[in-house]
Amino acid sequence: MLGGLCAADILWDVQRKVILQLADKEPCVIVGRNADYILRDRTDCLNAFIHADTSFRAERIVRLYGTTEKTPEERLKDKDAKRRINYKHFTEKEWGMSQNYHISLNSGVIGIDKCVDIIADLFTGQSNLK
Repeated sequence: MLGGLCAADILWDVQRKVILQLADKEPCVIVGRNADYILRDRTDCLNAFIHADTSFRAERIVRLYGTTEKTPEERLKDKDAKRRINYKHFTEKEWGMSQNYHISLNSGVIGIDKCVDIIADLFTGQSNLK
């Protein structure tokens, strides 16, 4: 603990400052890091939540990161639990709930590339997001 803050709180503060600086500087894409919450008062942001079923995510995690002692499903369960706890701790909201985002897309159904296309189209089509 440094000055009464734990490492997670210090990391939160640093990430929050970096996210705010990036958003002030230029258009950017920020994946995770509770950026939807940190930037919640800005009108020039599009907050998207990308999800998929476990089998799609399990196949993708193995393809991208390889195998480990844990099954892909166990890895996803652990990672999602950490995301849920972190999000709740710093935002007092529930991670993955659609009301926390402008749009929620299922990449397992529509594909990752189509998710990118939809988000880009929405961003460029909204005058208040430019």
